[in-house]
Amino acid sequence: MAAEQGDIVKVHYTGTLDDGSQFDSSIGGEPLEFKIGDGALLEQFETTVIGMNPGEERNIRISPEDGYGEKRSDLIITLPKNKLAAGLHPEVGQQLQMQTQDGELIVLTIKEITADTVIVDANHNLAGQFLNFKIELVEII
Repeated sequence: MAAEQGDIVKVHYTGTLDDGSQFDSSIGGEPLEFKIGDGALLEQFETTVIGMNPGEERNIRISPEDGYGEKRSDLIITLPKNKLAAGLHPEVGQQLQMQTQDGELIVLTIKEITADTVIVDANHNLAGQFLNFKIELVEII
C-alpha cells in the first residue's frame, strides 16, 4: 500500500547540504511522524512521500526558493548593545529570540560584535542553501 495525500506516515530522513555536511537526521532516534499535505514540513519533502511504500527510500534536492528562501540582506540588522537584555553577554554564533510587533518569535544569530553594536542575522540558518534529503518511509499509520 503506497502513501497518499492525507495519510499519517513515519519516515526516517537525513538532511545534508551540497558540501556534504549534515544539518539534521532522525537516524538513531524516533522516525518523524506527519500528515501528508498538512503543511507542517517543506511541501516538497511531504509530496515526495506520496506513492512510496514502507521500506522504500527516495532522495530529493530542494532549492532555496522551495526551502527557506534566499538570504535577504534586509534581515541583517544592527542593534545597539544597550537594547539587549540585561546580563546578556553576546557571542558570535549565539542565537537570540526576538518578538516582532505582531507577537511572532524570530530567531536571530549574532554575526558580529562591535564596541557599541551587535549585528544579527534574522535569516533562517538554512536560507540560500540547497537541501538534500534521503527519506525512508517507515510506516503508514
